[in-house]
Amino acid sequence: MGLSRCSVFIAASFVASVHAADHVELYIPEAPPLTFQQYHNGHGIVGDMALKAIIDAGLIATLVKMPWARAQLNVSAGKDLLITPLSRTPEREDQYTWIAPIMSLERAFFSLGPPVSSFEDARKRYNRIAVGLGTPQETTLLQAGIPPDQIVSIKLGEIPINMLKLGRVDAWYTGIPEALFLWPEDGPRLQRSPVLNASDIYLACSKDCNPKLVQRLKQAIEGLHKKGTLEDVKRVYLPEP
Repeated sequence: MGLSRCSVFIAASFVASVHAADHVELYIPEAPPLTFQQYHNGHGIVGDMALKAIIDAGLIATLVKMPWARAQLNVSAGKDLLITPLSRTPEREDQYTWIAPIMSLERAFFSLGPPVSSFEDARKRYNRIAVGLGTPQETTLLQAGIPPDQIVSIKLGEIPINMLKLGRVDAWYTGIPEALFLWPEDGPRLQRSPVLNASDIYLACSKDCNPKLVQRLKQAIEGLHKKGTLEDVKRVYLPEP
């Protein structure tokens, strides 16, 4: 997949007054409902929050789309490049400048049969578990003792709904918002385990990142949280409980 860009402009008068130094590049994957590269309602829960923070910080964003693994490498090795959504894991800690958490992401097992209550229960009951390739979810399963031969890694953007319906996997381990958003209302009833893992999702920057840029964006995200913007954005993308 080649590189493509889509500029997000706020207003003509504002754009005219902003210097080139006030433009930033934001890398996001197609990871609904956290981020959308293109969607009629916006750019996802985390994507919209990041863009609102960029605007509040007096900046203009250019969205950059490329395969997620390559995007992470580009941002890490670049300068003043922004990326989201990223979980702040020990493996990633030294690769980025962590600006601020946008939301907490809770994860659970989803299945069509009776739900499990723990990772150990999942290891015993599920022969094949779908999980996003290269995600913290995949790492969590391995660290929890799920054998690699029970894990079916799927590329970001692929939806394991049909895999569950066809019996190709026994369960799907993912973030709760993703399952709620993607599962069709007229589909079979989806069963969910208790929350078994959670982590904060961050807006991050290149390892080489201007401290002033970091501070502006950090203050903007904190301001959005104080105003309750996150809950307003969630209501756009997630069904009512």
